[in-house]
Formats: sequence, structure tokens, C-alpha cells
Amino acid sequence: MININLIIAGRSYPLKIRPEEEEVVRKAAKQLNEKVNELQEMYAAKDKQDYLAMCALMNEVEVIAGQRQNSFDDPALLNKLLAIDSLLSQTVDA
Repeated sequence: MININLIIAGRSYPLKIRPEEEEVVRKAAKQLNEKVNELQEMYAAKDKQDYLAMCALMNEVEVIAGQRQNSFDDPALLNKLLAIDSLLSQTVDA
């Protein structure tokens, strides 16, 4: 484990992470700070927590939308799922 220090929305966060995670964690913190800065330019909020809450909400929306999109974008996957469903239906009916 290594110790790193991240600044997120103007606040320092000391973290203990695995060395192989460092690049991803730093990139995530950088992107989060960029989103906070974008929101600050667009909206007036009482404090940084409001911007962080909006970032968290935006990220969750992206994750959920991405999960739905990835589930049915692949026609081969959809066909396999339909075939499995058909087999399960036949098994239940028998």
C-alpha cells in the first residue's frame, strides 16, 4: 500500500491505495475536480458539497444508462438471452 494525497473540491484527502490503482485514482480525482469547476461556472451553489452531490448524481446516471445500453446493444447477446429464455420456458412448461 502507498499513501497519496488528493485535493478534491479544495479539500485534502489522504488515501492509502495499492500502487497499481494510483493512476486511475488520480485520473478520477482530476475528472471530478473538472466537473466541479464546470458546475461552479454554470450554477450558483451554497458550498462545494452541492457541486459534489451533483457530480455524484451525474456519475450514477451515466453508470445506470451505460448498463442499460450495454445490456442490449449487442444483437448476439440479445439472441442468446432470448434462446436461454425460450429454453427456460420449455423447461418450466414440461
